[in-house]
Amino acid sequence: MAPIPGSGLAKGLAVTLRTMTKKTVTEQYPDTQPDLPPRTRGVIGLFEENCTVCMLCARECPDWCIYIDSHKETVPAATPGGRERSRNVLDRFAIDFSLCMYCGICIEVCPFDALFWSPEFEYAETDIRDLTHERDKLREWMWTVPAPPALDPGAEEPKEITAARKTAEKLATTQPEPTDPTGSNPEPPTEQPAGPTAPEGDAP
Repeated sequence: MAPIPGSGLAKGLAVTLRTMTKKTVTEQYPDTQPDLPPRTRGVIGLFEENCTVCMLCARECPDWCIYIDSHKETVPAATPGGRERSRNVLDRFAIDFSLCMYCGICIEVCPFDALFWSPEFEYAETDIRDLTHERDKLREWMWTVPAPPALDPGAEEPKEITAARKTAEKLATTQPEPTDPTGSNPEPPTEQPAGPTAPEGDAP
């Protein structure tokens, strides 16, 4: 059966009319900020105190967009006769977000929780060279990292907490009752039942 002439146009106009009657869902950005999911990959924040300059994030980055510089310092012995130790001190930590592909590998491989995802995404620049954020800027992003989500109330209790709770309960049941330092356990005085008392001056 041959199609009716103009049926395609009629179907298109019908779709247009149905769309015109629906409520618009356009968000007036930037006046209205979007409600982003908690695990949004916006920018990477650096918690500098946890960084040990192990270089794992820079080595595992597929884009080689993480730049780290450090130097070694000698730590004096903690006890007399002890041996001096050396530690790495962070000099530079920078991420070039013009190269970053937001894969999250650097955050996953960090063994000391020094890198976190922040949902902030408003860091566009007119010059591509300004997209290389140094550690001071990365530390500012750290304060926009949302708190971790709460545990699922239906999830199993962690093994560490279960073991600690059982140990505390066992110690509480085996702990002896406190005794009197003199060696005797006098019974607490019992209160006499209150009864009617004779008024003063009426005693025989």
